[in-house]
Amino acid sequence: MKIITLTSDLGLADHYVASLKGRLYSALGDVTLVDISHQVQAFNIAQAAFFVNNSWKDFPDGTIHFIDVDSTPTVNIGKPELNTYPVIMEKAGHYFVGCDNGIFSLLDGYENADKIVRLDFSSAGLSLKHAVSNIYIPAIQQLLKGKKLQEIGEETEKLRQAYTTRATLGKDLIKGTIIHVDQYGNAIVNITHELFHEVGKGNAFTIFLKSSSYFIDQISDTYSDVATGEKLAFFNENGFLEIAINKGTEGNGGGANRLLGLNVKDIVRVEFHPAGSKDSIQDLFK
Repeated sequence: MKIITLTSDLGLADHYVASLKGRLYSALGDVTLVDISHQVQAFNIAQAAFFVNNSWKDFPDGTIHFIDVDSTPTVNIGKPELNTYPVIMEKAGHYFVGCDNGIFSLLDGYENADKIVRLDFSSAGLSLKHAVSNIYIPAIQQLLKGKKLQEIGEETEKLRQAYTTRATLGKDLIKGTIIHVDQYGNAIVNITHELFHEVGKGNAFTIFLKSSSYFIDQISDTYSDVATGEKLAFFNENGFLEIAINKGTEGNGGGANRLLGLNVKDIVRVEFHPAGSKDSIQDLFK
C-alpha cells in the first residue's frame, strides 16, 4: 500500500484540497491519500511541523509525507544563499517532501536524517507558480517507482533554520508557551514530560495559567481523574503538557481555552517547591 500524507494551509472552504488530491491521483494512480491537516494557518510552518511531528510515527515505513505549506521555491538573483529549494528528506524509513523554508528544521530528529536531497527547479519553462504539479508530484512519482534519493536530487546537509518559542528555565521554574489549541479547547504547552521531571526532580509544583487565580497542582493520568467540568493537567501521548476541562467542549460549557481564557502564545508557568524551601504551597495562596 502506497501512503501519502498531506499537510497544507489550503483550508476546507474552497476547492483547493480536492484539486490537489485530483492531481495526485491522476499522476500517481493507486495510492492512499491521508489528510493530516489542511487547516494550518497560512504560511505557519511551526504549526504544520507540530501536526506532522505528532502523527508521522503512526504510519508504516515507506510513507511519503507531503507538506504543502509555503511550498513555492524562491529564487533570489545575486543572493543564492537566500534561495528556498524543494527537498526530500529520508528519516527512519519515511520520506518528507516540501520546501526548505525552515520547516524541516522543526521536524523532530531532523539532525539524524538518513539523507536529504535538493530537487532541481531550474529547467527552462518550469513554472514556479505550479510547483506542486511541476516539481513535487514528479518527485513523488520517482519515489514511488523505487528510485533512490540521489537519483532524484542533489545531496545536501544544509537546511534552512527556523526558530520557534521554546520553554525557558529558571531556578525551580519552567516558563512555557501554549503552542496549539485543539478542537476540544485543550491547550497544548511546549513543556515536555522529560523537561518537567528533569527540572522538578519529583518536587511538589504549581502550574499557573494565564491568570494567577487559575492554577493546578497535580498531574492527572486521565480526564476522569477530575469531575466533569473541572480543569486538569496531564501529559498527552506525544509527551506535551496539556491543560483541559473534563468533557468541556463548545457544546458542553466550553473547553480550557474558553473557560480559562487560554490562547496560543499565552505563558504557562510551572513553579516547583522543593522540600524546605522558603514558601510552602499553602502559603502561596494566603
